[in-house]
Amino acid sequence: MKIIIAPDSFKGSLSAENVAKALKAGFYPYFPKATYHLIPMSDGGDGFLAAMLHNTTGQLYPINVTGPNNNQITATFATIDHGQTAVIETASASGLELSTTKDPLHATSYGTGELIKAALDLGVSKIILGLGGSATNDGGAGLLQALGLKLLDHDGNVLSFGGAALKNLATIKTDAFDQRLQTTKIILASDVIAPFIGPKGASFVFGPQKGASEKDVNALDKALQHFAQVIYQTTQKDITNVSGAGAAGGIAGGLLAFSHAQLQSGVHLMLEMTALSELAQGADLLLTGEGSLDAQTELGKAPLGVLQTVKKVAPNCLCCGIAGQIKDVAQLHELGFDALFSCVPGVVTLTEALSATEQNLTQTATELARFLKKAQNI
Repeated sequence: MKIIIAPDSFKGSLSAENVAKALKAGFYPYFPKATYHLIPMSDGGDGFLAAMLHNTTGQLYPINVTGPNNNQITATFATIDHGQTAVIETASASGLELSTTKDPLHATSYGTGELIKAALDLGVSKIILGLGGSATNDGGAGLLQALGLKLLDHDGNVLSFGGAALKNLATIKTDAFDQRLQTTKIILASDVIAPFIGPKGASFVFGPQKGASEKDVNALDKALQHFAQVIYQTTQKDITNVSGAGAAGGIAGGLLAFSHAQLQSGVHLMLEMTALSELAQGADLLLTGEGSLDAQTELGKAPLGVLQTVKKVAPNCLCCGIAGQIKDVAQLHELGFDALFSCVPGVVTLTEALSATEQNLTQTATELARFLKKAQNI
């Protein structure tokens, strides 16, 4: 029996690697002779760096950077391909989980820019930047400032951090901007399709989960609109409606404007790195999932990419989705999931659910394994 275990992380509780281990722990006692392939996944958000390094060798570089609340933290990036490629996770330096308080009006992406600069100083020729899980809504302004871009108000003063300050932007000066970004290949790994601004843009779609009120959302969107206008005056690049430019609070848009960055599906990038299509040939069972499986899964989330890849090479494989929250079940079945399981054992608080994720995942896998073992003997 060949079992593929390829989940994304359960945000706020367990990494993709530990989710995979927890699921295997439930299955192994009942199927000890099975062949297990544990393949942690990520679509570019939290856990992207760990998932990438699970599938290749690399060297880690922890450095002190500016956190989202303008506090000093330690963030880590890695180099792979014999030091030629840097892998950076936005959430490591500018993540929502790092926030001492949710403050999207003032949260900065400066620390992610510091990671990029540190990678450039090592002489890398390629940077893969995982977007997602950010606390910021500054259009990548902080990141660009860390790389030498000058954002000035009408009095010639440097703008303060955060998306709200962009409403005061008058001039962008590029004379001190790091020119290595023009020759370094930059891949933005994300499956977000939100444009930079508007009702489906960065502020409206992702602002509320970062702590933005309705008033804040409107203020941030207007600030990003103004930022985009000044960017166009400076570079002649219009990023306002580019699909995916709203990823990570607009970081994608900022980099698209001031470098030769390219957007790429985070899921597809991971699928290439893991060689899942080869490992899944002849698979009997797939276990995949993340914190929530619902209608948004269809928008390119990691579990869907895994499901489609496995079904293509192993059409008879039983594909099971496991999550803390299961919604839109009929739609998920239409996508190809054969069965869906919530690992939450009843009515519990969010804190209780998050603290017991590993235990609950193993228990859910145990029950599924028991059932399949019994079914084999019917």
